[in-house]
Amino acid sequence: MGVFSSSAKVYQPAAEVDLGPSSGELYISPNVKAPRVAGLLVKIFVWVLELPIVGWVLLYILKKDNLINKLVSEAEIPEPPLFTATHSWEDTPEQNVSLTKPDLSPAERVQEAVSCLPARLESTLAGDGLKRWTIRDFSKAYSSGETTPVQVAKRFLAAVKESSGPTLNMAFFISCDPEDVMKQAEESTLRYQRGAPLSALDGVLVGVKDEIDCFPYPTTGGTRWLGKARPCDADAACVAQLRACGAVLAGKTNMHELGAGTSGINPHYGSARNPYNVGKVAGGSSSGSAAVVCAGLCPVALGVDGGGSVRMPAALCGVVGFKPTAGRLSSAGVLPLNWTVGMAGILAGTVEDAAIAYSAIVDQSQPSYLRPELNLPLLTSTPSISNIKLAKSAKWFNDSSDDIRACCDKALQTLYTNYGWETVDVTLPEIEEMRLAHYVTIGSECTASLSKYLDKLKRSEIGWDVRVALGVYGSFSSRAYLNSQRLRNRQMFFHKEIFKTADVIVSPMTGVTAPALQDDALKTGELDYINGAALIRYSIAGNFLGLPAITVMVGQDKAGLPIGLQFIGRPWSEATLLHIAFAMQEACSKNHRKPAVFYDLLKKE
Repeated sequence: MGVFSSSAKVYQPAAEVDLGPSSGELYISPNVKAPRVAGLLVKIFVWVLELPIVGWVLLYILKKDNLINKLVSEAEIPEPPLFTATHSWEDTPEQNVSLTKPDLSPAERVQEAVSCLPARLESTLAGDGLKRWTIRDFSKAYSSGETTPVQVAKRFLAAVKESSGPTLNMAFFISCDPEDVMKQAEESTLRYQRGAPLSALDGVLVGVKDEIDCFPYPTTGGTRWLGKARPCDADAACVAQLRACGAVLAGKTNMHELGAGTSGINPHYGSARNPYNVGKVAGGSSSGSAAVVCAGLCPVALGVDGGGSVRMPAALCGVVGFKPTAGRLSSAGVLPLNWTVGMAGILAGTVEDAAIAYSAIVDQSQPSYLRPELNLPLLTSTPSISNIKLAKSAKWFNDSSDDIRACCDKALQTLYTNYGWETVDVTLPEIEEMRLAHYVTIGSECTASLSKYLDKLKRSEIGWDVRVALGVYGSFSSRAYLNSQRLRNRQMFFHKEIFKTADVIVSPMTGVTAPALQDDALKTGELDYINGAALIRYSIAGNFLGLPAITVMVGQDKAGLPIGLQFIGRPWSEATLLHIAFAMQEACSKNHRKPAVFYDLLKKE
């Protein structure tokens, strides 16, 4: 302890903490004081950090400044550790759902999901010049002969080429093989010509984050080296299910290197830009997946969510981001960067498309006693469910920019006015403590999973900002990790108690809208812990506690940048979340503006 000592927090038993709206629990906003660092300054910081002794002292000071030592490592916590965020079978009552049979194929589940959707076939989102084509729009156009998967694939490839050029430099993809895309599209076109498409997803373009195996592409994880060190010889389970539905796998989307950042800035493959404003970040780490959906190149893309990495970029890019309950999707073929907090997720242009993609990739291979059977939401009418209660923790909810706070409050009022859904005031305690515990957990698991590669790797192969992240991750002690799991146990208790009085927990998805993408960060990345903490502020429970969560666009700030609202549900309540998000989309979508970079792949030639 010595000269760096500070009094560690002593936690009272979780059962004694007041979760009511008048609770005296102290809300700690992230104690981040470090200025933004990029370019040469990042390199200098890394050189100092990697010096013997000096680097260790610097790390200790950084952790002390961020309260990790006081609130996590050295804290006294009465609860035992909870090492995983998996949930046992629970009989979660849900309104207006269709229970699918457990032995259906992915294509059959897709058709079940389509039958649960409203009858209309035109684009769901059509506000202020924005026509966002859905999976069903593509399927109808293919079936009617209006266009073919081959024609759409050609438009897609032309758009990728244009957007990758020096004028836009959008950096949507790490790899996209035109021959492979066209081969898939040709096979799909033949199926439609024979009148035998595999499902509504047949011929529909789907992007895949480069953290998920998709043969024949290498899986780089956003690095220059991992694709060579870890060969990809088969599809991930979720990708194989989409392929079985006839989806055209469009390529490997860009991402923050190793998922170790919130901006999506990648010095190796370029930085995915936000289609609403190319001078802004797309968010991380599933930056490319969010951006390709936003820009109209794919109605659906896969991402991986270890700390909001699906939902956060979805909010910054104005699309739907959906992370199911931990264990609902198979992790086979997904890079094991963070075992207990990360899982695949869905980015989609509409809630309906998120529901279709979810039905395709859900894991039905496990016995039913390990997880409930699959419910699909019947979205045939709005409101399709009633008497919903939304838990709101005011201090946490309001810890965002003025535009976000006002927009999200207006959205909640709209839900009350339109559907009678009430907001219930609660206190979610120890939010900053949970963020830090998650940071220790995801960092420790990342370095452990990569250790066999990192030990043999030259540091120059790794981006500068990620070298900082790995340096911090590797400094966490076993005590810090164990105490983080004690805090996970506490948070699981708090959230389950709140779910006794509310159906979902509601919050903004991010504390700020998309930050600027600055030139000095393009080759080195950046250390922007202030914006980073604001971007991840509302993401943690979905990952640390394995809870399902969804974000949907509810408006834009004064600069025209998207704002997302998040709903966090009970374990296995995906259908309820999709119902609520669909209702929110219906209430807000008419005012959505068209992104500055947008491609209409169904436009008649």
